[in-house]
Amino acid sequence: RIEKSLKLLKETLDYMERDLFLWRPSMTPDKIKELLDACYLAKRSRELLPPLPKGVAPAFIQYLDIMKKVQKEKGQVKVSDISDLLGLPKPGVTRTVKEMEKQGYVKKISSPTDKRIVYLSPTDKGLSLSNKFDVSYYRFLSTYLEELSDEDVEITIKTIEKFHSVMASSTIDPNAL
Repeated sequence: RIEKSLKLLKETLDYMERDLFLWRPSMTPDKIKELLDACYLAKRSRELLPPLPKGVAPAFIQYLDIMKKVQKEKGQVKVSDISDLLGLPKPGVTRTVKEMEKQGYVKKISSPTDKRIVYLSPTDKGLSLSNKFDVSYYRFLSTYLEELSDEDVEITIKTIEKFHSVMASSTIDPNAL
């Protein structure tokens, strides 16, 4: 009986050793480094955009774009819409929106039916800033990016979004490393 158990154990260990030897993770440390380096380059690419007017944060352009998009889809925009679409905490979005309002890029409109609800709308100044980037810069930039296919761009977007989602949802214990 002991011999049979030892034989089974040996077969199991041989099987595990063989499978572990053949197993290769699809995401190696070198690939992870390459992915992180590519994300860093993407961030650096944003820094190559033309300088913004004094006091304007890059988030202003992003928030204005989202406001225009949500207005087209739903008619009215709330802070939670921006927060949800960007996956950002509401207090941070609220701070940025307050600064945008202070500088005249956004106006707040109270709901006529529920005063607790506040809608956001870009002002003419905000639309002008947004259009400057949409019409002038992004269209100008598109002529330089013609070598990137729509498929390459879509794959890049999906990969970055998926990577961010995985990283944001992971619970890596730094003490376990």
